[in-house]
Amino acid sequence: MTEITALSAPELVESYRNRSLSPVEATEAVLAHIAAWEPKLGALYAFDPDGARAAARESEARWLKGAPCGPLDGVPGTIKENIATKGVPVPAGTAATKLVPAAEDAPPAARLREAGMVILAKTTMPDYGMLSSGLSSFHQLARNPWDLRMNPGGSSAGAGSAGAAGYGPLHIGTDIGGSVRLPAGWCGLVGLKPSLGRIPINPPYVGRVAGPMTRTVADTALMMSVLAKPDWRDGMSLPPAEIDWLAIDGQKLKGLRIGLMMEIGAGMALAGDVRDAVQAAAKLFEAEGAIVEPVPAILTREMLDGLDDFWRARQWDDVEKLAPEDRAKILPYIRAWAESGAERSGLQVVRGFNQTMVMRRAAAELFRGLDFVLSPTAPTASYPADWASPVNDPEKPFEHIGYTVVWNMSEQPAVSVNCGFTAAGLPIGLQIVGSRFDDLGVLRMAKAYEDRRGAQRPWPQPPA
Repeated sequence: MTEITALSAPELVESYRNRSLSPVEATEAVLAHIAAWEPKLGALYAFDPDGARAAARESEARWLKGAPCGPLDGVPGTIKENIATKGVPVPAGTAATKLVPAAEDAPPAARLREAGMVILAKTTMPDYGMLSSGLSSFHQLARNPWDLRMNPGGSSAGAGSAGAAGYGPLHIGTDIGGSVRLPAGWCGLVGLKPSLGRIPINPPYVGRVAGPMTRTVADTALMMSVLAKPDWRDGMSLPPAEIDWLAIDGQKLKGLRIGLMMEIGAGMALAGDVRDAVQAAAKLFEAEGAIVEPVPAILTREMLDGLDDFWRARQWDDVEKLAPEDRAKILPYIRAWAESGAERSGLQVVRGFNQTMVMRRAAAELFRGLDFVLSPTAPTASYPADWASPVNDPEKPFEHIGYTVVWNMSEQPAVSVNCGFTAAGLPIGLQIVGSRFDDLGVLRMAKAYEDRRGAQRPWPQPPA
């Protein structure tokens, strides 16, 4: 019999429906699992077992009446710390933030709560979400369940850790340059960065999205069925759309034109084991009749450095307003990076922002005649848990995001799905990118690959 903590959300919902399992039993099993994992993992913030138990009892009562409140009723899950939940402070990963309880749920949290998800906790993140790491001046260090010496990635660090460790099947992070897909890739999860505005978020920003992080494509699709609804608080929210998010099976691969982007264009060199795993995945699509052809990288050094200039100045705009004693509390890596934003001229910052438009144009040109693009999610596997990034140098902060960041700026959907493991047993992510608004197509491609990739390694178990 499958352990309760290994059940997917659809499996849990079906077990509640046929009364072979209750939301209370499922929640208690996950809470016990967290008790075994969390002292070593560091994935959670504002952990609320009493609140989770109360929500599970309410869900159980609804199921006994045959009246669940939504598609996720009684399914345990977590929400990234920077997605506001009513009554819980939002420190944004940094000790410099004044802790004030949030006045209301942000749109993703509201939709998950309305659909009945049992909220176990928030998940940890680095300072201001500007690291691909679990390192933070406020939260404990988050680690990778596949190897506790290694990094889960970020900025949705705790969500990646929680998903791989089995803290319930449903998790949600945010992504402005790879912060859902990178930890998903390094933790072996499915991580979807939807089209901009598909999941409303507050506060909204250029390229910033919320996205599911789960163990299966079916879990991600189920989350999208409740998350992808307009909300007035996000001025970039997409209009209502009739999308059957659960229709992820049956993707025909024959005749699809798929670009294979193996080079990053700027940043870190591609590791050999990552290259081999992604090329093997591409051959699987090709064997099913897809037309897979190499395509060149569209990211350039100028694009990446320009975005770095812009983001440094953007972060300095926030940090400069802090009192000196609060500014001193920021993680030194991030503080040094943000303070350098003061050295950028206005013209330099504008030119940096304009590189986002250059990325959009390059992505549009690439997709002429293509249905999808395959690439690595990241150029390398994970790295030491206490590093701020794979390069660990504030002067080179974004050398690892070349495969992911372009699709934020082009507003296109992209998903990471596990496609293999390194010799050391660390997961490797395959990224599948689709045209703007073809979020369902990307999920269908991910499901097609998931169905064909063969047996996976067992998920990590709590340390003894």
